[in-house]
Amino acid sequence: MATEDPLRTYRGKRDFERTREPSGNASAASAERPRFVVQIHDARRMHFDFRLQVGDVLRSWAVPKGPSADPGDERMAVPTEDHPLEYEDFEGVIPKSEYGGGTVIVWDRGTYEPLSHDRRGRPVDFAESLERGHASFRLHGSKLHGEYALTRFRGGADEEEAWLLVHKGAARADGHGTPDPRRARSVRTGRTLAQVLADDRRE
Repeated sequence: MATEDPLRTYRGKRDFERTREPSGNASAASAERPRFVVQIHDARRMHFDFRLQVGDVLRSWAVPKGPSADPGDERMAVPTEDHPLEYEDFEGVIPKSEYGGGTVIVWDRGTYEPLSHDRRGRPVDFAESLERGHASFRLHGSKLHGEYALTRFRGGADEEEAWLLVHKGAARADGHGTPDPRRARSVRTGRTLAQVLADDRRE
């Protein structure tokens, strides 16, 4: 019995002759710790894409207001299709005629530690904890640090599945609320959304 392609939905939504997004056919280098990336996506609606490496894919959520370092902020996160690991490096302009058309920058990236455990304190596989609807993890990024949790709070046939992304623990002195996506700079290239768009038009 053939194993289902975890990137089938991702590939089915894109024409790789038109978009520069990775097709997911290349083998990504393995890392000692799982990776995470947060991208700002100026599409039909501005939002942040929060992605966690789980196995050979990036599990992904669209976070309209972006992740916050303030424990008092509960950010809604809507799950999207799994993305290939190479997507961690993607920065550029998706053609307007394509799915997700708009400008993308890599706002933050790094590694994370799974922290999920059962009631007896025993570690739980991270993919399993997501299936159960609650996963805790510690981020080690250029901008995001500390313990976060994703919790599913709504779902079913008649409702769109959604999650809450929350920073846990005490507020950091350098913590912030909603990042300003228009002024934010890429940790990969130092560019803003406007600069990425301008560079793309010059090519």
